[in-house]
Amino acid sequence: MKILILGAGKMGSFFADVLSFDHEVAVLDTDPLKLRFIYNTERMTDPAEVEAFAPELVINAATLKYTIAAFESVLPYLPETCILSDIASVKTGLEEFYRERTRPYVSTHPMFGPTFASLNDLSSQNAIIISESSHLGKVFFRDLYRHLKLNVFEYSFREHDETIAYSLSIPFASTLVFASVMKHQEAPGTTFRKHMQIAQGLLSEDDFLLTEILFNPYTPGQLTKIREKLKELLAIIEQKDSEGMKGFLTEVRENIR
Repeated sequence: MKILILGAGKMGSFFADVLSFDHEVAVLDTDPLKLRFIYNTERMTDPAEVEAFAPELVINAATLKYTIAAFESVLPYLPETCILSDIASVKTGLEEFYRERTRPYVSTHPMFGPTFASLNDLSSQNAIIISESSHLGKVFFRDLYRHLKLNVFEYSFREHDETIAYSLSIPFASTLVFASVMKHQEAPGTTFRKHMQIAQGLLSEDDFLLTEILFNPYTPGQLTKIREKLKELLAIIEQKDSEGMKGFLTEVRENIR
């Protein structure tokens, strides 16, 4: 298959590397410096170059801020039968974009990042395929993700964003709050060091990625729950309420059982 990848960032480079051995792959990025380490693929910096390549599938690996703009830059040069796809971590606006087009599409979310995941072993990582996607697109990505040993789930656009707000926005926000109040310690405890490692890993991610996760429209509802629980915990601590603390800890243990 002839596959065009939009964006030569971390995930774009990853997909180019994975797919280039079995498919004819081209990577488009308007910044030629990002294409320096892209191998075994055709490299493009001008959207007009796409027309001669005539891809059968486009994988949009641009950050969410530029996802739709990246699509629009190449749409005039794509065959009508070309399948559009994205790997955005938040699907806000993409459902409406696809529905306004006649081309088939498939939207997925590989739920791992180069910072935390070992790309040599993704068996503990997950990927989501959006259920509204076209059949052929879903078949392609399901086969690809299973080949990478990812655990594959199928959610609707809405279910996806609700899940991401819960599974990513909560830990991201909690880690950012922790990091925002921490002070250097000469002799940090084990728990502190573990939290520090998580914070350092998170903050090594691209700012656009962190922003798009936290700007998920379902994030505020999840953060409100955190605020309410912090308020409850603060009251227990201030009042030195032993029974209240016991009940709080019992509830937490039930949640993570």
